[in-house]
Amino acid sequence: MRVGFNPHKDKTQTTSEYFHQVIIPVYIPNKEGYFKDCFEILKLCLDSLFKTIHDKTYITIVNNGSCDLIVDYLNELYKVNKIQEIIHVTNIGYINAMLKGITGQNFSLITTSDADVLFLDGWQNATYSIFDDFPKAGAVCPTPSSRSFKRFTSNIFWDNFFFNKIQFEDVVNPLALKAFGSSVGNANFYNSIQLKKYLTLSTTNCKAVLGAGHFIVTYRASIFNNLESRYTDFILGGNSDDLFDLPVVKKGFWRLSTADNYSYHMGNVLEDWMPVEVSKLTQNDKKCFFELKPIQSSSKLAYFVKSKLFAKLILNKKIMQYFLIWKGLSKEEAKNYIT
Repeated sequence: MRVGFNPHKDKTQTTSEYFHQVIIPVYIPNKEGYFKDCFEILKLCLDSLFKTIHDKTYITIVNNGSCDLIVDYLNELYKVNKIQEIIHVTNIGYINAMLKGITGQNFSLITTSDADVLFLDGWQNATYSIFDDFPKAGAVCPTPSSRSFKRFTSNIFWDNFFFNKIQFEDVVNPLALKAFGSSVGNANFYNSIQLKKYLTLSTTNCKAVLGAGHFIVTYRASIFNNLESRYTDFILGGNSDDLFDLPVVKKGFWRLSTADNYSYHMGNVLEDWMPVEVSKLTQNDKKCFFELKPIQSSSKLAYFVKSKLFAKLILNKKIMQYFLIWKGLSKEEAKNYIT
């Protein structure tokens, strides 16, 4: 039975001091084979995160069926308020674990990150600069990729086709691109011209690289309002595009990356350079006053025209090759750029 009246009934939530959520699913079932170094890499990931974030960042860890060693470690971090939220579930898959972290909170920005990301100094400010200078930015990755320019980007081409804002620029940090290739087990992930040039979108104050990767992305939180799907049958990959990439372009927003590199993908093998990079980081004690500018989502018709009809034209291999020549590549470079 119930006696009395619950004093919290019908009371509204107090406004949170946090505006930026970082969600990291963690699945480390043991310390053997593929997962041998994953605990050490997770610790480097979180140490780098703790050092580089401002005090209005809310950290959510989704323990996706990890072993007791990892559970104890994460619980201790929560106990000392290093992380603000921990969700324990059985292994429900990477995407579903990410969706668990997204719901039930109200933030302006949401960063989804793998548990093997090494965050670098200034990654938040660099991300905020993209949102500030490109109001249509909906997803921003702090690691640029010269191969991302064709993926869910046709609306960027449409919106800027008759302006001189899309051009090829020299890659700011080619070593970072090489490092990403090595982290996914493919030293030749980028060819020679992709290591030299990437396609950028410019304002008078800022340059952004077209497209965004997946291992760490910051989204406008509004993108996940009214998700069409709240579950996937896939443990990893599969229809994750429908859940994270498509909502961005369906609402008329752009997928962009920073021009310089502000994060590393470590992979599952511990290497000597990783703790060295973390030791170089400085504790972020600066106050943050960033406010995300609200922007109206576009219509279903606009999405159909830009990301369905126009995409078939502009992303056609031959037409794209001519476009790349128009934007600064030689004929031979354009041919090799499209892989």
